[in-house]
This record gives sequence, C-alpha cells and structure tokens, in this order.
Amino acid sequence: MTGVLVLCSNTVAGGVRVILCLFLIFRLLSAEGPGKRRVMAALAGCVVFSVALSAAGAPELYHKMAEIVWIVVCASSFRGADTRMSLFVGIFYEIACFFWKFLVAAGLGVLFQSPAFLDDCTGSGQIAVWLLHMLLLVTGLCLWKRSDMSGREMFRLASGIAVAGFIAVVTLSQQNVLVIADDTLDMWMILSVVLMMSVLVFNMNRQYEVEKELARLKSEQAELLERDYATLNQAYAINARLFHDFHNHIGVLRQLLSHEKLVEAVRYLDELQAPVQEMANTTWTGDETVDYLINSKARAAEAGGIRYQAQVEFPRHTNLQSADLCAILGNLLDNALEAAGRVPEKEGRFVRLTIRRINQMLVIKVENGFAVLPVEENGALKTSKEDNGLHGWGLKSARIAAEKYDGMVQTSYAGGVFRAVATLSYQGVAME
Repeated sequence: MTGVLVLCSNTVAGGVRVILCLFLIFRLLSAEGPGKRRVMAALAGCVVFSVALSAAGAPELYHKMAEIVWIVVCASSFRGADTRMSLFVGIFYEIACFFWKFLVAAGLGVLFQSPAFLDDCTGSGQIAVWLLHMLLLVTGLCLWKRSDMSGREMFRLASGIAVAGFIAVVTLSQQNVLVIADDTLDMWMILSVVLMMSVLVFNMNRQYEVEKELARLKSEQAELLERDYATLNQAYAINARLFHDFHNHIGVLRQLLSHEKLVEAVRYLDELQAPVQEMANTTWTGDETVDYLINSKARAAEAGGIRYQAQVEFPRHTNLQSADLCAILGNLLDNALEAAGRVPEKEGRFVRLTIRRINQMLVIKVENGFAVLPVEENGALKTSKEDNGLHGWGLKSARIAAEKYDGMVQTSYAGGVFRAVATLSYQGVAME
C-alpha cells in the first residue's frame, strides 16, 4: 500500500480509538458525555497530530503517547471526569488496543500462514488493524445500548477480555506456524498480566470511591439525625406535658363552654390539637433513618406547598445499611421535591412515596410532577440545574448504593409524572 493510504487509514483508526476511549471514560467515571462539538474537536486533533507525527517520521510509540495526552486533554473538559483516572484509563486503553492489534494480526498470520499481517504498512496488516477496530466499534455499540450496565457487569466484561488476551498469548507461544521472537512474546505476556492487574486496580479504586461516598453520606446522615433529635425531643415533651395537664385543660374548656364562649373554646382546642396532630401525621417504620427522611421531607413538602403522600411497608431487622438507605431514599425524595416545586400549577405539585416489600425484595417508588420535560443524553438523564444536582448526581449516588444489594434504580416519565423506582435485595438479620 502507498504511504498516503496507510496514513489515511491509521489516522481514521486513531480517531476511532480516541472517540471510543472518551466514551469509555464517560461510562466508567460517570462523567458528562461528550457533545458533538467535543467529538469533532477530538477528531480534528487526531488528524493534526497524526499527520504531524507521520510527516516527522516518529515511531508508533510516539503516536500512542500523543493519543493518550490528547485523550486526557479532551476528557479534562468533561464535567465530573477525574484527570488522574482519565490518564489511568487512557494509558491502559492504548496498551490494550496495541496488545489486541498484535493478537489479531498474529492470529490471522497463523490462520493464513503469512507474517505480512504483522506489518501495518501492508494490505494484510491494514486488514488486521481494521478487524480490530470493527471489534472495538461493536463493543462500543453494545455498551451504548446497555446504558443500564452496572459497574460489576463492566468489571466482569473487562476481566474476561483481559484473561482472554492472556490465554491468547500463551496459546500463541505454543504454535510453530508463525515465527515470533521469544523476546516479543515475553513482552506481550508481561503486558497481558499488566492489563489484568490494571482492571483489578481500577475496580479496587472504584470500590474505594464508592465506600468514600457512602461514608460521606453516612456522616451527613448522622448530622441530620443529631440536628433533628432536639426537635423530636421537643415534640415528645409537648405531648407529655399535654397529657400530664389533661385535667386542667378539661377544666378550662368546661369554664369556657359554661359561659358560652364557643369561639374561645374552639381556639383552645386547636392549640391543644396541634402537637397531637403533628405526632399523628408522623410515619414510623422502626428504622430511624427512614423515619427521619420520610417525615423531614413531609415537612419540607408542606412548607413548599407540595402535596405529599407516603405509603410505607418497611421490613425490620435487615442487612440494609442506614447510609445506603439515606443515599437512595434521600436523593430520590430530594429530586422529587425539587422538580415538583417548579411546577406552577397547584395540581401538579405533588410527591408520592411508596415502599413495599415483595418476598426478599424491597421496592422504593417515588413519583412527582414536573414542569420541564427531562432530557436524555447518551442513555442517561441530563440535569437541568447548573450544579448538576437534579436527577443527576443524586441518581448516581442512589444507583451506587443500590448496586451493593444487587439492585438498580430505573426512571421513567409519562403523563406529567416522573417516576423513579429503586429495587433492593435484602436479607433478614437475627437480633441478639
């Protein structure tokens, strides 16, 4: 093949790799997806540095390094993408592409008994290059369609690919059809092990970030419970005082009624009823976190003029952690109240909470009215808030907590009602 055709082919292949890596960073790091302008800018950058490096006669290693740097530069503009982890993903993604390009070329070389597939400057070599990139495109398309794929499933997929590469290298070292230097095979063997370790390290880092986020939520939950403890104590004190002075209240009412002061008697009854009514409207499930969240959000809804309904059937003595419940229930209710509060019509300002247990499954459903139609981007809801709060990071935190119990958080909207449903698998815990 002529040098121009090889240059064009490698430039297009580089653009495919960069775009797929940016998409992978978006999925793995829960970042904001790249828009059309960023995609076009990323492709334009690929063309510029690919042509420049090829004109300078730079080795392929320099091309890979330039791709990694450009990937990190593009990913740094994503909202929510950590630069350090973007660099980690970019480096090992390029190593994996380089590694699998060799495996595909070597496999074709063994199949057709031709070493030409190992040379990118030949037609056979370009066939190997584009066979790999077609596999990359198919994998990216599958990930695009499976927007609900959990982190655990992606870890299994990445682990399977890394292990398959290791087995392929071992198998390649045992064949006699294609002559490959021992040093080359040893290098690829080491890289296959490095790739398997990188998948493990990334998963460990992800688990650490999840635990750190849940620890933060647990700390916030403790602060909220402590802040509300005084309010609950005050409510109990009011009711205790009310019942203790019951005979005195009866005497005052009898005096008012005997003098036919009906208006004063009704006003006095209203004053007595207020603390009792507040206790009657309180939901009690036996879990302090759930009780606090449900009742505090009810007060917030009342203050915002939002109709709030709660139907709760909550299991007791389970392995569900309070911090996880706070992350799921708290975020779903916060999102619902925020959205319902923006509805101008009184009829559309509502939040309905339903918690049901079905065998060993807990279902938490939150419904609310909304004024602005939610926007989907790359299979995920895009927040309408500038700080990415509503239906954005809140849902991500809820999904992270739900995955700990083999659960998920699904959203839908129809007929002016937004619906978020979290499902969790739980187990009973024996009480000592």
